[in-house]
Amino acid sequence: MDNELEERLLTSGTEQEGDLKVRVCEESKKIWRVALPGVIARVSSFGTVVVTQSFLGHISAVDLAGYALIQSLGVRFVNGVLIGMSSATETLCGQAFGAKQYHMMGVFLQRSWLVDLATLTILLPLFFLGTSIFKLLGAMAALNISAWLVVFGEFIYVFGGWCPDSWKGFSLAALKDIPPVVKLSIASGLMICLELWYYAVLVLIAGYMKNAEVAISAFSVCLNINGWEFMICLGILGAACVRVANELGRGDAKAVKFTIKVLLSTSVLIGLLFWILCLVFGNKIGYLFSNDEAVAKSVADLSPLLAFSMLFNSIYPVFSGVAVGAGLQATVAIVNVVCFYLIGLPIGLVLGYVAHLQVKGIWIGMLCGVITETLVLSFLMWRTNWDEEVLKASRRLKRWYLQSPEEAGQKSDQA
Repeated sequence: MDNELEERLLTSGTEQEGDLKVRVCEESKKIWRVALPGVIARVSSFGTVVVTQSFLGHISAVDLAGYALIQSLGVRFVNGVLIGMSSATETLCGQAFGAKQYHMMGVFLQRSWLVDLATLTILLPLFFLGTSIFKLLGAMAALNISAWLVVFGEFIYVFGGWCPDSWKGFSLAALKDIPPVVKLSIASGLMICLELWYYAVLVLIAGYMKNAEVAISAFSVCLNINGWEFMICLGILGAACVRVANELGRGDAKAVKFTIKVLLSTSVLIGLLFWILCLVFGNKIGYLFSNDEAVAKSVADLSPLLAFSMLFNSIYPVFSGVAVGAGLQATVAIVNVVCFYLIGLPIGLVLGYVAHLQVKGIWIGMLCGVITETLVLSFLMWRTNWDEEVLKASRRLKRWYLQSPEEAGQKSDQA
């Protein structure tokens, strides 16, 4: 009997192990089906920023520093607001897809356009005031053209018939329930843009260091390399948002937990790869962006810190994506303020100015903020009651649900 029982246990364990492998493979397919297009789009789009910086850096160190200020303070500021507010659409569309309310995805998209258009109109004067600065760089014009090409491509994809279930054309229904969308968009905007602005503030602080030209250039180079790898993580973030929102909309809390585990494992493996690459090639990175020995040496000094930043970049975006998928943006926005502005920034200022570590001190402070953010979000995700989040998602979708044209036609026929 003992042998028979032991055999059963072994067989059961093997079946569970095999079943787990199948589930992981299936979940990975779902993740990469969403993440891969996002990774390619974001990496190629942000690649224009990095290539432009490399081009200018080989012209002169002054141009490199000037570009760093404009790109970090101007473009990053506005992008932070718009990208953040747009993430509210990911929450709503993801949950609507999971609940098979496909026609609502097009309505949510239109509402997001209205909110973003109003926001951009408010921010537009910033670019009119900066016209004289942007004219100094022909490279910036090329970057703007590249960005618009992506926008036109997305319009063609949506309007060209590739989204038959979710895009039913323009609808007056998009004008309904705008205030709740604005509320969620503001929370989303705060969550994302507070993080992006943090890096812009650090570039500005670097400008007050000794040998500011070199400091800004080196810091910006490392920041953009960090940002380029972060684009991959944002693709994973998008996948996390979609998968979590789908399962919440479907009403499966256990599937949400499993998705988070697979997402986190995948992202950490990517982070470890870039951590190794940065440690191995750290001394040579600077020469890709500048011929200036001082800039290249400063980049090399920052490369170990850059490597660890890339590692942690692969962790906390997953939790941010999970938060977006669940509609918890307001909570993460508060965490961003505390971790980045109340912990990371003061530590960076003290180490940079008081301890005389200069740019390295600022980056250490930034890394402390990122590590704190990772720990706090890990704890929050662990404590989240996903069964309760399923109920919240269900209530949200029912509150904002509108009948599709097909459903309205069927009811009319029955009457």
